[in-house]
Amino acid sequence: MITFVGKIKSEIYYNEENGYLVALFRVTKTDEENKEYLKKSITITGTFLDLKLETPIIINGEFKNHEKFGKQFNVNSYELVMPSEADDIKEFLSSKFIKGCGKKTAEKIVEIYGNRSIDIIKENKFALDKIEGMSESKREKIYESIINYSKSSDIILKLKNLGFSIEEAAKIYTKYKGNTKDIIENNIYLLNNIIDFKRLDTIFLNNNEDKFDKRRVKACIIESMKAISFNMGDVYYSDSYIYEILGKLFNISLDYELYFNYLKELEKELLIVCDGEKYYLQENYEAEIDIVQNLKIIDNKEIKKYDYEEDIQNLEKKLQISYDDMQKKAITSALNNNITIISGGPGTGKTTIINAIVKLYIAKNRLNNLDIIEQIALLAPTGRASKKMSTATGLPASTIHRFLKWNKETGEFSVNENNKNFQKLIIVDEVSMIDVNLFAALLKGIHSYVKLILVGDVNQLPSVGPGLVLNDLISSDLFNNIYLDYIYRQSENSYIPYLAREIKNKDIPDEFINKKDDYNFIVADAKNIKEIIKKIILKGIEKGFNENNLQILAPMYKGENGIDNLNLMLESIFNPDICQNKVTYGDIIYREGDKILQLVNDADNNVFNGDIGVIKTINNFNHKELITIDFDGNIVNISKKDLKNIKHAYAITIHKSQGSEFDHVIMPITYQYSNMLYNKILYTGVSRAKKSLILIGDPKSFYRGVFNDYGMERKTTLQEKLKEYYIHN
Repeated sequence: MITFVGKIKSEIYYNEENGYLVALFRVTKTDEENKEYLKKSITITGTFLDLKLETPIIINGEFKNHEKFGKQFNVNSYELVMPSEADDIKEFLSSKFIKGCGKKTAEKIVEIYGNRSIDIIKENKFALDKIEGMSESKREKIYESIINYSKSSDIILKLKNLGFSIEEAAKIYTKYKGNTKDIIENNIYLLNNIIDFKRLDTIFLNNNEDKFDKRRVKACIIESMKAISFNMGDVYYSDSYIYEILGKLFNISLDYELYFNYLKELEKELLIVCDGEKYYLQENYEAEIDIVQNLKIIDNKEIKKYDYEEDIQNLEKKLQISYDDMQKKAITSALNNNITIISGGPGTGKTTIINAIVKLYIAKNRLNNLDIIEQIALLAPTGRASKKMSTATGLPASTIHRFLKWNKETGEFSVNENNKNFQKLIIVDEVSMIDVNLFAALLKGIHSYVKLILVGDVNQLPSVGPGLVLNDLISSDLFNNIYLDYIYRQSENSYIPYLAREIKNKDIPDEFINKKDDYNFIVADAKNIKEIIKKIILKGIEKGFNENNLQILAPMYKGENGIDNLNLMLESIFNPDICQNKVTYGDIIYREGDKILQLVNDADNNVFNGDIGVIKTINNFNHKELITIDFDGNIVNISKKDLKNIKHAYAITIHKSQGSEFDHVIMPITYQYSNMLYNKILYTGVSRAKKSLILIGDPKSFYRGVFNDYGMERKTTLQEKLKEYYIHN
């Protein structure tokens, strides 16, 4: 590690959001070993907060050779240097950083207090009253300037001493500024909204001997409840189960009475809710309440009912289509009710009905193009699902997060109960993917006079977040609900939608391994699966298959036939290394032309979890890699640090595929997947295929998975809250 003292003379590049700096640094002091750099300028890179040019600082780091920009000094840590010599102090006090203090005043201060001038002022601002001509106003300005100048450095140093990296310190200070010190001294776990909990817990334990500190135990109780919701999808939990998970995750074993007292304290702090023997995180409890109350308000509004028989006939002629009786019933009842649920499996015509509802609503209300945008909202939880709606209807569609104007920095929605949207017809597709918190946010952000139509497949995988919203709404039996069961055949020998239904009903015939027009089950040992996939793809490429119309789905990342291994092989087939630009992130190499998957929501760029794109270019710009990705025509630029938010997408998880459809799907099925092969995941994977489906592997593992009900039960109270509220209101 090399240490230099000096000043930043000029800025080459600075990112105010994350503090990344490239600059010229003038060295004024160093050790004997590095004296060759004394009184010379070097190029430095690193993370800096509250950047101030011409400020004395100490930097620690090492030299590295950049392949394009040459020798640079990478700064690992730094701290501001308060001047300690009389002349330096005079220069500092009369600089632009200190308000209210000119050159003459600076000289008077140093004349009285000497080399300790700055320390004395920081300790007691009234020491300035001894300076001739000092007014109260000047005293306050000088004192505040000195405190503010050193504050960020003091806080950053404190964060670093606790164990935070400079990047983490940048995040914390950028958000909390002057309040940072109080937070880290009183309860470091309050930083959990920007720093990973495990990281916070490690830092806390490294700086505190007592692992049973009340602050830690209470924070770990909350984190245990969050873990249950994330892993199990539960909205509420028993106190005994929370206690069990607390011990497993954090090795905390408490006297049960003391643990129960902590639960009561958390309840008083409005962090959890206790309802009888059920314990909720506050936000989950309130989400269910908000859903119930807002649905009832919408449902109570009067609505005009129309006879749509003639309109449907005209639409049939226009679209050259014929709706059956169930489809007509779904269309009419959706238009004549405030709240409607349309559910059904693949191939049952849900998208066809959405298109009809939209077109009849536009015709009946004689909407022009501007009216359509103002009055109709087509929504889905993922970008690909919303694009599917847009393609089917010819109208704009949006993710729910974008519709509600989600802010990724604050985690809040700008469209809310105080700032609602005004659409009169809202259709939401893929509702099975929506958790209680997102659905509650949606209902808060729309007006009560809306006509709300919820579309989905209750047999698909449930939401990643807590709750079973679609299931609970249907099971309550309180809303107009149309269940579509008839499958519209693609060909006489098509099988995909029928296989999905057989999985759902757990009624798999022995013939499920027989080849059909759109389906094939290739029996294979696990060790041969990758090679078989490779052969199928190479043959498929000859027939016009490519990475855009073919998707490999698997339930897990690790293992011989896991997604990580499959992606390595598939990248070499679809996008071999031919000296195109590339960037390395950990042990993963991304190349121009790679198919990638977005892992997190980024509403600012209109990119969402599950969206698939292609890396168009990789360039080095101002010492930073700039990666340009095309998400179906939406061009997004990211930096190297954002690569943590993407993965290769030649093979993806079945969870990430939900809300999408692919012409051709290949699914490996092995005994090694056993823990992840269950009814809903197989149903969801199979139902992603539109034109062809190939299963490769072990039929017995597939059969066992069909009868595995893992993930079917979640602890929710939305259904009972709905019934109770509707009875009494």
